[in-house]
Amino acid sequence: MKVYTTDKIRNVVILGHGSAGKTTLTESMAYLGGLTSRMGRVEDGTTISDFTKEEQKREISIRTSLIPVEWNDYKINILDTPGYFDFIGEVEEALSVADGAIIVVSGKSGIEAGTEKAWELCEKYHLPRMFFVTDMDIDSVSYRQTIEDLTAVYGKKIAPFNMPVREGGKLTGYVNVIQKKAFHYENKEALACDVPDYAREYMDQYNDTLMEAVAETSEEFMDRYFSGDTFSEAEIRTAVRLSIQDGTIVPVEMGSGLLGLGVYTLLDDIIKYMPSAESRKVSGINIKTNEIFEANFDVLKPKTAFVFKTIVDPFIGRYSLIKVRSGVLKTDDLLYDSRTDTELRCGKLYILQGNKSSEIPELHAGDLGALAKLGDVATGDTLSTKATPVMYPKMDLSVPYTYLRYRAVNKGDIDKIAQAMAKIAAEDPTFRSVNDSANGQSLIYGMGDLHLQIIQSMLKNEYNVAVEVEKPKVAFRETIKKTSDVEYKYKKQTGGHGQYGHVKIRFSPSGDHTKPYEFEEEVVGGAIPKNYFPAVEKGIAESVQRGPLAAYPVVGVKAVLYDGSYHPVDSSEMAFKTAAKQAFKNGFMEAGPVLLEPIVSLKVIVPDTYTGDVMGDLNKRRGRVLGMNPDGGGKQIIEAEVPQMELFDYCTSLRSMTGGRGEYSYEFARYEQAPSDVQSREVAARAEKAAEGFAES
Repeated sequence: MKVYTTDKIRNVVILGHGSAGKTTLTESMAYLGGLTSRMGRVEDGTTISDFTKEEQKREISIRTSLIPVEWNDYKINILDTPGYFDFIGEVEEALSVADGAIIVVSGKSGIEAGTEKAWELCEKYHLPRMFFVTDMDIDSVSYRQTIEDLTAVYGKKIAPFNMPVREGGKLTGYVNVIQKKAFHYENKEALACDVPDYAREYMDQYNDTLMEAVAETSEEFMDRYFSGDTFSEAEIRTAVRLSIQDGTIVPVEMGSGLLGLGVYTLLDDIIKYMPSAESRKVSGINIKTNEIFEANFDVLKPKTAFVFKTIVDPFIGRYSLIKVRSGVLKTDDLLYDSRTDTELRCGKLYILQGNKSSEIPELHAGDLGALAKLGDVATGDTLSTKATPVMYPKMDLSVPYTYLRYRAVNKGDIDKIAQAMAKIAAEDPTFRSVNDSANGQSLIYGMGDLHLQIIQSMLKNEYNVAVEVEKPKVAFRETIKKTSDVEYKYKKQTGGHGQYGHVKIRFSPSGDHTKPYEFEEEVVGGAIPKNYFPAVEKGIAESVQRGPLAAYPVVGVKAVLYDGSYHPVDSSEMAFKTAAKQAFKNGFMEAGPVLLEPIVSLKVIVPDTYTGDVMGDLNKRRGRVLGMNPDGGGKQIIEAEVPQMELFDYCTSLRSMTGGRGEYSYEFARYEQAPSDVQSREVAARAEKAAEGFAES
């Protein structure tokens, strides 16, 4: 592939609901652009986008694929994204470098949750967008209904650019709304033909809507419109291009990705109407001068690039996908990573086409490409020069809240699993593995159940290691509500020197649940020598790690050593530590032990129509709804406090209740005393495990 200048590059992200036809549309664009000699099929696992084993097996997109297509002396960098919400991180990575979006809508399914999410993301990232209605080769699909539905949701900015022509139940051509002309498909060509009578009414209606939008772009056009004047095609296209880029017009086009119909027109219109990178603004910080660096995809400025995605594939290797934000990047350039404060030679530059790479001598500002084997360079890093060190803001990636406990099927694979998970996390920032040492468990976090299922499958099929997953332990804590005063004497004679430690300790609530314990001593008269005080505290410190009630960490306990005795020969630090541990166990159980459960502050964003269902569900989960506030766009923010243990399956439940339209986030708030039935279950479970351990021994 040849080198393209900034004005000849279009970076377009393909968005939409899962199974709407995004990958099939991308495949059709790649085929028409000459990238492939025949169109692949999702069902056959032969598409250029879905090249991983997991994608081919499941017949869904899991990763964002970069597919550059050459078209009429332009380069269109197509970012084909997953449609399922579990892989939203892949979508957000693509959005961070896209300059325009194509939202794919299945004419068969209409507007879905993924359609709405795609629109919201375009709003968030201020992206010009177009709709492409696919499945138009199905006779029962109504394009008019889809247009009506889009207009009902998104208003007058919806502007159909074309409409289908059907003969004998088949899609045979289209009507160009701007030109008010019809065209008939002949192989790859579209030949002019008469506008069918049944299409004229809607063609005129759509054209009138478009002319109104064009008239609103300037006072001059408005005056001409009201005086009955007509606009030339060149004037219309210029006005439309500006309106698309500022979001006041959202075109709708249609066709069949499967048959490659309507895709030729779409590629043409991407070049005509989607912006090049040079029309967009981007800035970072010069960390040497602490001044704003206005990059703005200017080729004359010092070279900078942003790493928007990392590929760590056992078969194709490690690549850092970049967008050049200023200057021209060339083979063997010396680059500086501001995060790691290191210089590195970039080596060869690559263009990725799915899982295939080809070398290219240089990449101009605005272009997307890849660098191989850059060591510690990670997603979100900025590459610049040591003379002008720049750092761009990090991407705004979704936070994973769904988690599971895991353990290695084969204990000998523990290190391999850790290494594999580190590679997966480098590629997928919305996946995390966490060692929860306080509760003796290892956790994996993801965006949903499907996400975590695929992680397990990748570990097995790509890294040859296996893990078992189960419901995680809740991070309960133990504390006391009353006071106790205990005495414990540890005395042991074995011949020769014995063991002797005698303590009297008062236990009471400290009131501070952020600390495990507080230790004080009030020993008078030398009843216990001072050199044994640290041993007593060490006994307390070890005891609070695993409480006597249900083996959870202890918090909020105050221990006061006030008396005891010692033996001049048999006393030792070990004896006093042992005495303190036994005293703690007895004193804790006498002081009204209770279990504390973590409470989280939950925020749920849902459309108005689902608020009743969501609040009802939160009540069933022992949640306390604190309030509800409008979020704009017909959505509400529900704020509540909920026990963390009740949120285990919340991602799946919320998606089910809201058709995938609900979002949630939470953060730890505090610990509260658990209800008696919850405490009884946990204490019984601990007793059962202890009995099993005793039986095995």
